[in-house]
Amino acid sequence: MISALTGTIAHVHESQLELRVGPMLISVLIPACDTAECDALIGREATLHTLLYLEGDPNRGNLEPRMIGFLNKQDRAFFELFTTVKGIGPKTALRALTEPIAAVAHAVESKNAKFLTGLKGIGKRTAELIVAELSGKLGAFALAPVGGATSAMPSFSKLNAAEEDAVLTLVTLGERRPDAEVLLEKAKAAGVTSTDQLVREMLRLRGGR
Repeated sequence: MISALTGTIAHVHESQLELRVGPMLISVLIPACDTAECDALIGREATLHTLLYLEGDPNRGNLEPRMIGFLNKQDRAFFELFTTVKGIGPKTALRALTEPIAAVAHAVESKNAKFLTGLKGIGKRTAELIVAELSGKLGAFALAPVGGATSAMPSFSKLNAAEEDAVLTLVTLGERRPDAEVLLEKAKAAGVTSTDQLVREMLRLRGGR
């Protein structure tokens, strides 16, 4: 089994990229939340942690191998757990993960089914099932950093507990993590430090955009 591939990202289109590994050009499916980050890495070397699954109907003998890639091992491990939920196969999971995996994990751990219904293709009943089956199992992923080690996106200094809670609160309210971190930096400049103060200031700043 191929557990990782290192090569140059040649092309990214929606939830799929092409990775050039030596003379080969390999098509790899990626979660929707990684599309922008992978797009920023076009022309650069990256390592994708991979899973292989078979797509098709085994009764008709038309199974086709598909490779899925993640920017870090944590995201791959989350995906394996996420797809244990009844009704969530690999294709559904790839489409659904439109938000950072840490944010999705945090929503599950906090039993925020409303946030989960905002994911593509996830209805109310499926969201409740995800919470019922995975709550209590995703704590490590909820604390994981967003993105891979090779990320070319802007990064902020390590957040303390109050700052991380404030960012995750904004994410559960529909803000994308990178945008929430920008709001956090602006809120910190106002001199506030507690989670409640940071959230209030971040919401004020968001409303003024």
